Amino acid sequence: MDPFYWFYILLFIVAFLYASVGHGGASGYLALMALFSVAPEVMKPTALLLNLFVSLTAFIQFYRGKHFVWKVFLPLALASVPMAFVGGLITIDATLYKKILGLLLLFSVVRLLIPSKKNIADLQPSHFYGALLMGGVIGLLSGMIGIGGGIILSPLLLFFKWTDQKQTAAISALFIFVNSASGLMGQLTNGIQFSTDMYGYVGVAFVGGIGGAYFGAMKFKQTSMQKILAIVLAVAAYKLLFTTA
Repeated sequence: MDPFYWFYILLFIVAFLYASVGHGGASGYLALMALFSVAPEVMKPTALLLNLFVSLTAFIQFYRGKHFVWKVFLPLALASVPMAFVGGLITIDATLYKKILGLLLLFSVVRLLIPSKKNIADLQPSHFYGALLMGGVIGLLSGMIGIGGGIILSPLLLFFKWTDQKQTAAISALFIFVNSASGLMGQLTNGIQFSTDMYGYVGVAFVGGIGGAYFGAMKFKQTSMQKILAIVLAVAAYKLLFTTA
């Protein structure tokens, strides 16, 4: 099969899987584009643009499923949006950061795969100032490397027991959307390039995102969501540790 078709098949799968847990999929898109030799200057803005479509689709589905918690989301977004814009202005060599992040994600995977008996009654109230700090740091790092920040936010929300699995997905989806938009705006000030195949990328990712978000919000059980999130984070960790995307 022509490599061109493999790219779109894999793009659909990445969008479906990430959207099912409320993620936009930027880390997956970056790795996929690197694998298919997309120009580096195109990769970062392209990943953020695809993030916008997939994460918004995921948010709508999880919001319809009544899993969204404004109280947790607002302080995260208040700090992350301006910091993602600042991060989008910064051009850095993110190789070392990606390796560290990949290792942290592996620890998150191990934790998610350990059986847990937590339920909604075990959740703890979120901390406003702690959420501000968390959102600001994640927003800055997200803008720098061209991701929405969901792969960092999701395990932290679960670790602090602020949300359950589907609430985490709902909050992560909108968090990724606003951060991706802010980071992309920051990059626009420096001038960016998009692929001539962008319409095809967006169409395939959008369809994959619709399917993944629907099954994640309406069909998959909490235990299934936990396993899917572990897979998503494991893939992201692998790409961060062993690719240059």
